[in-house]
Amino acid sequence: MNLFEQAMEKNLSTTAPLAERMRPRTLEEFEEQTEIVGKGTPLRRSIEADNLMSVIFYGPPGTGKTTLARIIAGMTRAHFEIINAVTAGLADIRRVVEEAKERRSLYNKKTILFIDEIHRFNKLQQDALLPFVENGLITLIGSTTENPMFAVNRPLLSRSQLYRFNLLSKGAVLRLLTRALADEERGLGRYRTEVQPQALEHLAGVANGDARVALNALELAVMTTPPDSEGIRRITLAEAEEAIQKRVLRYDREDEHYDVISAFIKSMRGSDPQATLYWLARMLYAGEDPAFICRRIMIHAAEDVGLADPRALLIASAAAQAVERIGMPEARIVLAEAALYIAVAPKSNSVVMGIDRAFSAVEKERAEPVPPHLRSTGYQGAALLGHGVGYKYPHDYPGGYVKQDYLPDNMKGRVFYEPSEYGFERIIKEKLNKMK
Repeated sequence: MNLFEQAMEKNLSTTAPLAERMRPRTLEEFEEQTEIVGKGTPLRRSIEADNLMSVIFYGPPGTGKTTLARIIAGMTRAHFEIINAVTAGLADIRRVVEEAKERRSLYNKKTILFIDEIHRFNKLQQDALLPFVENGLITLIGSTTENPMFAVNRPLLSRSQLYRFNLLSKGAVLRLLTRALADEERGLGRYRTEVQPQALEHLAGVANGDARVALNALELAVMTTPPDSEGIRRITLAEAEEAIQKRVLRYDREDEHYDVISAFIKSMRGSDPQATLYWLARMLYAGEDPAFICRRIMIHAAEDVGLADPRALLIASAAAQAVERIGMPEARIVLAEAALYIAVAPKSNSVVMGIDRAFSAVEKERAEPVPPHLRSTGYQGAALLGHGVGYKYPHDYPGGYVKQDYLPDNMKGRVFYEPSEYGFERIIKEKLNKMK
């Protein structure tokens, strides 16, 4: 590093956001993720032995993915290259590859390429990496906040080890905040500061496991609080609340979107009204489209309640119309009512099972002609063809019912719909038994 680079590094250490300055520099400083880099884990052993294989780090923001990559950079003897997929393109990949070839041929030196936000690379850009990751010219470290099963090409995934980073615990975030307050070189230790325990608790809690959010909120609170007559910046709960006013909630479209809606659906199906409201609130808080939630409620009114309570679908449909007319935030009440009705209603999947059995029969078995007595008679000459002959009009019989065959010959006696013993279907079952 030349004098100019050293000056730039020093300037960055004082002007960069607190979260950037306080990044852990060693594995010992690295918080949590012990299942990934705890002592004795395969990844940690490979880092310490400087024998890293290609890896993909994925998980929520502020959990240490980029930090771990930088720690690896400081521990390896290989050349370490960093590019960001937001600004990089094929030309950058070609440059890294050519330099890696030259480095290996002249100095027998490895190249580790760290690609931050690798999900931003399109398929062509990711495919351009494949042959060089496969032949070992490049050891890849990819970092992404998206689910790699959606965001990273399968061939590239198959050549890499996958490591999932979890949200930091509240205790870990508190330790990071305390360390930042005490650190005079990189942190806020050069300021005379007193922070109420409740204030730290608030910052750690609302940050929702994101160390970056907590540290930057702490810096904002300290830097915007003027010293008192004693020269001390006193951070109370009020200052902390002003610095971080809303909980950070991760909700990306490819991962949390599907996981949370799945939890919501399963809570309704499982007749748990408390969990149903919680997951509904999670979606609405994160900005999920209310129309999407309405569609899922209507689907599950038919799929999971069905004819055990036919009113469920009516309520779900009415809720969808009401949500469209009134909008948020009041629509949350309508959504809650409809979701709760589904959750507490008697459950039966007989409708979906019935239609699926019928679909299977249509798909896999011979489609016999419509029996003559069921064929249309609504056009001239139909009677000459024998259409409708022998059909019994149910309203001509007591109770509006008469026994006759409605299925083609190869389907006679088949049962597709079997009502359950729950809710209104119990009445349906009794009626069908009497008709037999």
